[in-house]
Amino acid sequence: MKRWLFLILMAGLWHAGPAKAQIHVADSLQALLQAEPRADTTRVRRLQALSSALMLAAPLQSATVLKQALKLSRRLHDAVGEGQALVRLGTLCRRQADYEQARRYTQQAQNLFMQRHDSVGLAKIFLQWSLIEAEQENPAASLRAALQGLPYAERTGNRVDAARLQVAIGSVYVQLGNYQDAVKVLLPALRSAEASGDKHALATALNLLGNAYQQLHDRPRAVGYFNRSMRLNRQLNDVISALIDEINLSILYVEEGRLREALFHASRARAEAISNKDAYNLPPAELAMARVYLLQGRTDSAMALARHAFALSQSSRSNESLRNGSDILAQAFAQRGDFANAYHYQRLWVAYKDSVTGEETQKKTSALRYGYELDKKQSQIILLKQRQQLQAQQAARQHQKMLGLLAGVLGLVLLAALLARNVFLKQRANRTLNVKNAQIAHHRDQLDSTLTKLKATQSQLVQSEKMVALAALTAGVAHEIQNPLNFVNNFSEVSLELVTELEEERQQPARDEKLENELFGDLKKNLHKIHQHGSRAGDIVKGMLEHAHADTGQRQPVDLNAMAQDYLRLAYHGLQSKHQNVSVARTFKLDPDLGPLQLVPQEIGRVLLNLFTNAFYAVQHKMAALGPAYAPEVQVSTRRQGGDVELRVRDNGTGIPAMVVDKIFEPFFTTKPTGEGTGLGLWLSYDIITKGYGGKLSVHTQEGEYTEFVVRIPCDIKAKVPAEDYKKVAQD
Repeated sequence: MKRWLFLILMAGLWHAGPAKAQIHVADSLQALLQAEPRADTTRVRRLQALSSALMLAAPLQSATVLKQALKLSRRLHDAVGEGQALVRLGTLCRRQADYEQARRYTQQAQNLFMQRHDSVGLAKIFLQWSLIEAEQENPAASLRAALQGLPYAERTGNRVDAARLQVAIGSVYVQLGNYQDAVKVLLPALRSAEASGDKHALATALNLLGNAYQQLHDRPRAVGYFNRSMRLNRQLNDVISALIDEINLSILYVEEGRLREALFHASRARAEAISNKDAYNLPPAELAMARVYLLQGRTDSAMALARHAFALSQSSRSNESLRNGSDILAQAFAQRGDFANAYHYQRLWVAYKDSVTGEETQKKTSALRYGYELDKKQSQIILLKQRQQLQAQQAARQHQKMLGLLAGVLGLVLLAALLARNVFLKQRANRTLNVKNAQIAHHRDQLDSTLTKLKATQSQLVQSEKMVALAALTAGVAHEIQNPLNFVNNFSEVSLELVTELEEERQQPARDEKLENELFGDLKKNLHKIHQHGSRAGDIVKGMLEHAHADTGQRQPVDLNAMAQDYLRLAYHGLQSKHQNVSVARTFKLDPDLGPLQLVPQEIGRVLLNLFTNAFYAVQHKMAALGPAYAPEVQVSTRRQGGDVELRVRDNGTGIPAMVVDKIFEPFFTTKPTGEGTGLGLWLSYDIITKGYGGKLSVHTQEGEYTEFVVRIPCDIKAKVPAEDYKKVAQD
């Protein structure tokens, strides 16, 4: 389903228009170019217009014309024409899945626009980068490019490109399964597209909203957005996008049990795919029809369509269609009693399902690995502190015993010398010795009691942290498993009512065979739904068990400047999700010659996220206290300092009290109120920088004025990569 979304995005953004109308325009332009062969900038513009007219009907001819325009514009030193030709060549190569060539043209256009400080062109370039990365299933890179391009579009007042970039951001959120944030981004994008009059971006936003609400189980809204998208795409003669809307509507109606409407939309999608020779979208259309036939008990028809779709999907290597086709064929063979073939296709379904969900499993595994490493390091620190305290207490007791022994020996010598002279002095010395021994015993008992209390407090603290983590994990599992459990309960209750009705009907003197068959059919559908959602709950439990595996992060070349920008945006989005009206100025002073560093991205990402989150927390609390008169700001800078690479994070927030500055890097120490912090973030960051990389993490602050954290990492961990590969490392 996600792959279809990006097909819609590619078809909708930078669309060339109806094919028939463009053919007439192309004929007129070709005649004009032949009549006026003079090589000037006017000819460059006409060649570009001819290429746009041929883009849909004859993409190869369109590319040839664009290359002529590029060559002529460079000969004439026409920077505007050169930039437009490069952008359009990148678009053509992307649509033909020639991503390597698309990247070359797009990079050349970006260099040209950067030299000319062309913000309008840069907005289009970053939109192009976002689409290239999205089609190659690199959501993080796609999101980064769209976020980089959006300020250029907003700065120049280019509402069309701004709306398209917002749609691109929303599409990445849908691809990542972050449907709540997708809706928050796509609704403003929808309004921007309507205001700018960009119907293609509007249709794309409508389709993405339909998919997001479908995954959020808000089917009425999903149906409404899909219908609006379908109608608009038909007005625009965008047959492929309208076809995909038909398939989405069929899937939604199947989920609601409205099989007649589902079959209508699936049949229309299949007919349009056949008439347009659309080999890529024909399999999902046929699988949508097969799913309806299977639910209607028309097993032969379902198998015929599913087999044909499965064969086409093997040619196009569409894992999602292969997975859905395997599922339908497995169920169809099982209904016919052919369990050998059913088992074969069931195994294929599991294999294709694992290939689709591999990335998500990897993300969850990485999260568990982080939790595991944190818990392990915390336990090691606790044990080390306990051992140090015990050693210190034992040394103190031995020292006190030695003092007592020396005092006793001295007393005996004095008593032996003075025994003849004064028995009274001997008794007084004995009393003094007894008092000292009692004091030593009392101090020893106090130390033992303090040690026992300290051990109990530390155990309670560790247990509290584990219980918090367990509560969060339990809440997540309960939330995920609640939906399939509700479905199982609801369909079970309906099935019981159907069985009761069937028993009553069978006891009637004049039995209605048609009604009995309908009741049996409904009962069978309900049992199928119960099995389906029960399997979903089982998959959730299975997924949680698979999270126990973890691997060790490896060092790799990292662009620290790009990572700092990405994580600052991530932390800022986190702040705005909690405080929507908060606006914080963010400034960068980044050394362009910093170069890639050999780091573990996950570890450095944790350090950056902790520092940025603390900075935004400080300025938000100061804003709440001072109101509009206060201008919050967070600054990030990088530079080379001696033999180190230095990163500074400065905010003009609440600052840190002088009495606690020396404690902020200790584990479990926090200045935040109870429930808002664990006291582990800065301690973990300090441990990663100092022990993991042999660097330094320090803080400069003034209470009520500012706080600045300084990270210094030795330069000897710089990545050994050729200079020509640096741009590729930075982009990746």
